[in-house]
Amino acid sequence: MLTPASPDRFYTSLPVFRDFTHVMDPGLFRPLPDDWVVGTADIVQSTKAIAENRYKAVNMAGASVIVAITHALEDREFPFVFGGDGASFAVPAADADIAREALVATAAWVRDDLDLTLRIGMVTIGDIRAQGFDVRVARYGPSEHIAIAMFAGGGIAWADAAMKRGEIALAAGPPGARPDLSGLSCRFEEIKSSRGVVLSLVVAPIPGADMDAFRAAIEDIARIVEKTPDASRPVPGQKLKLTWPPQGFELEVRASRKQGEPLWRRRIYLLAYTFFAFLIMRFGITAGQFIPAKYTRELIDNSDFRKFDDALRMVLDCTVELADEIEAHLAERARNNILRYGTHRQHAAMMTCFTPSPTRSNHVHFVDGALGGYAMAASQLKRGL
Repeated sequence: MLTPASPDRFYTSLPVFRDFTHVMDPGLFRPLPDDWVVGTADIVQSTKAIAENRYKAVNMAGASVIVAITHALEDREFPFVFGGDGASFAVPAADADIAREALVATAAWVRDDLDLTLRIGMVTIGDIRAQGFDVRVARYGPSEHIAIAMFAGGGIAWADAAMKRGEIALAAGPPGARPDLSGLSCRFEEIKSSRGVVLSLVVAPIPGADMDAFRAAIEDIARIVEKTPDASRPVPGQKLKLTWPPQGFELEVRASRKQGEPLWRRRIYLLAYTFFAFLIMRFGITAGQFIPAKYTRELIDNSDFRKFDDALRMVLDCTVELADEIEAHLAERARNNILRYGTHRQHAAMMTCFTPSPTRSNHVHFVDGALGGYAMAASQLKRGL
């Protein structure tokens, strides 16, 4: 097992911005060093898996990439983006080998335990720039506890396409290879829309687009969403529900079991552990340093429901009228050859959680639409090309 190198302070030294309407401000982004490495992953035929009602497994697979790299780097902060059916990230050159090891093990776990195919790839920033693209990064803080990376420059999109073409692809690990996925779970019930509809959207520039016009279009969308207080946040506290056994129980069994541990033994352990956790959350019982009300407040603040990685991605709980307004705005900009987009409407959102420690505040919660969300929106975007 490889060990991480000494910390590279480039990413953590970047300032954190809080106002998402500034996400397209070029002054917030800094170019990644040439020797850094980009990793990318996505589920093959994710729309087929979603049609088979396996959207929880698809989201779990996407989040597992981020969790595996986080543990491999011993909980150091690094830039990543969750895309629903996949993820992208970047690490310093000194950590490239350990990230690659975690990534190929994650692909093996997805294949062996989830019966899905996780396509993976890695490439240096220098190689991306040689293709005429760039990777610039900014840090967005949805709360005071976490920061989420925003990527610009076209390099992440190029790396994703190159991976799908097989140019930077990596092979999955051997049978039985397992990453550390501790803290990964999907216990909360679906979060029903409180305003009418949960809208997932993916918006990208057309090839050769006027980037000033694209930037203005994205800023307009952000302002449309923000003009109604809290209209966008799909994780209100009163809507969070837990049952026992929890949603995603079998997925958590497979994510949390140790190397060589029988599934039946892990199920028994997790039934007991999640029952204890259910009682604590249900009755608001303080257990040591864990305070349920504090955790829930942080969960809401730390929800990852909007991001930019060469494309704008959002999951919004909004009125049907607001969804219509957003789609009309996008359609007009698409007719003007500024952008391409996909949207998907559903009745609820879902959440995949990464809690490295229940007593720390840096837990992050990946939000997607409950019926395929990002993956279905991306599929519509591709069909519209």
